[in-house]
Order: sequence, then structure tokens, then C-alpha cells
Amino acid sequence: MNALNVFLFVAFPYVAVVVFVVGVTYRYRKKGFTVTSLSSQFLEGKQLFWGTIPFHFGILVVFFGHLVAFMFPRATLAWNSVPIRLIILEVTAFIFGVLLLIGLVGLLIRRLSHGRIRAVTTKTDIAIELLLLAQVVLGCWIAVGYRWGSSWFAADLTPYLWSLGTFTPETAAVYALPWPIKLHIVGAFAILLLVPFTRLVHFIVAPFHYVVRPYQQVIWNWNRRSIRDPGTPWTEVRPKSS
Repeated sequence: MNALNVFLFVAFPYVAVVVFVVGVTYRYRKKGFTVTSLSSQFLEGKQLFWGTIPFHFGILVVFFGHLVAFMFPRATLAWNSVPIRLIILEVTAFIFGVLLLIGLVGLLIRRLSHGRIRAVTTKTDIAIELLLLAQVVLGCWIAVGYRWGSSWFAADLTPYLWSLGTFTPETAAVYALPWPIKLHIVGAFAILLLVPFTRLVHFIVAPFHYVVRPYQQVIWNWNRRSIRDPGTPWTEVRPKSS
């Protein structure tokens, strides 16, 4: 059992990180045009909307919630020292976790039930969605069965994760955790390992710079009514604005 713990919580995280860094770098540099979500919106858009919106809102809040507890453990524990603030944080995280679960289930049903979507679905698409689904279900289960996760994450998991970064793994606290939490940790590293081989890799080219860049001004230099009117005869020169 000790050997299994060493593999899962010492060796496997390093393998996952190395594969992630090397795989993402190679794919971006050598196969840059494949770094995309391979959108299927043109094949089906209605179900996609009701799946992708809750999925993205949920995963962003859940991810950054984990990131804050990892980056600022003392601030997280200080915030949680007031019971009402702890409850607000936990309830908010759980709501967005359920929102993520709803969106993910919707996307999976869409992928399996829509003929045109199945035609462009690969085995890795199904594998990563099932892994994400298991990870989210585990997360919701942990939130209900092992409460105040933001506090014990900051107190126990954050030191463990930082110790991996300094190559001095401190695993005693992790070894003592219940098995659902252990599975959740292993699942997170498994997703990280698979990212370079799936559609999830598109997050590295997410247009976050759009948030801070100046507005882009678009000026029409032709008459929109004429160019869109099917009765307008075709010419080599577009109709100019009046």
C-alpha cells in the first residue's frame, strides 16, 4: 500500500507535469493548428449552448477557487475563520460545482445522441469527458461528505502541492486522507496528463488579452443594405457606402 501511495502521490504527479509541459509545447510548436476546441457549433448549436455555458462558468469558478486556496492559503484560512464567510464560500463553490456537472452531462448527452456530433467524436473525446465527469461527481461528493474543503485544502493539500514544486514531497497528510479525496487528487493529475492529447489543450490559446485590449473599431465601407440584398446584381466591386 505504501508503494502505491508513493507512486500515486509522488511519481505520478511528476510524470503528469512532464507529459503536460512537453506535450503542450510540442503540439503548439509542431501542430499549432490542432490547438483548438474543434468547435461543433455549426453542426448543432442549441444543445451546445445549454451545455457549454454552465460548463464554462462552472469550471472557471471551481478552478480559480482551487487556485486561490493554493496560492493564498493563509488568506483563505483567515477568510474561513468567520463561520458565515466559510458557509458562503462553501455554498458558492458547491453551486458552481453542480452547474459544472449539469453542463458536462449536457455536453456528453449531446455528443452521444446527436448523429452529426458522433461522426466527429473521437475516443479521446469520450475518455476525457468521462474522466471530467467522474472528477466533478467526486468533487461534489467530497463537498457534501467532507465539508469545509477550502480550509483543509489550504491546510493540508497546499503544503503538499508546494512541496512537490520544491522536489521535497511531504505526503504524510495526503496519505491520511479518505480515499474519495485521494481519487480526486489522482484524477486531477490524470486530467493534466491527458490535456496535450485532447481538445482541452485549447485553453492555452484562450483570448484572455481581449479583456484588456482597446476596443476594435470596425467601419463598413460599403452599403450594407445593397450587399445583403439577394436582388443586387453581382459586380467585381462591392457597393460603396452612400
